[in-house]
Amino acid sequence: MKMEVASKPVTLKHAELTEMIIGSFYDVFNELGHGFLESVYREAMIVALTQKDLAVEREKSVTVGFRGQVVGHFRTDLVVADRVIVELKCARTIDSNHEAQLLNYLKATRFEVGLLLNFGTRPHFRRMILETARKRPAMPEVREP
Repeated sequence: MKMEVASKPVTLKHAELTEMIIGSFYDVFNELGHGFLESVYREAMIVALTQKDLAVEREKSVTVGFRGQVVGHFRTDLVVADRVIVELKCARTIDSNHEAQLLNYLKATRFEVGLLLNFGTRPHFRRMILETARKRPAMPEVREP
């Protein structure tokens, strides 16, 4: 006897947008290959994404707070359509430090979805989500410079 379990389709937050970003990532990798600096891939991603009519911000400034005090600043590699943080790497493989960096970016901002794109010898990506409800309330919003 065969049992079937009814399942409802999983819907990922910003799925259509992240699919477009990941598609652009593979387009860039297939055209350029590996071995360039991260800055080259960043600029190529901007070209590829804007050609898909997506708004892209490079090196968006973010302030990190702790107990009501500003304790640091960082810059994201890319923010796409004001909804997804994109962190670029040119490493042999994605490691836990890369993942922690993107997770911290999500913790420190209003953004809930991030993509970690690695232009290593083989293209590899991770999609991360941190819903606002799971964030600490003391974290500040993105502060525009």
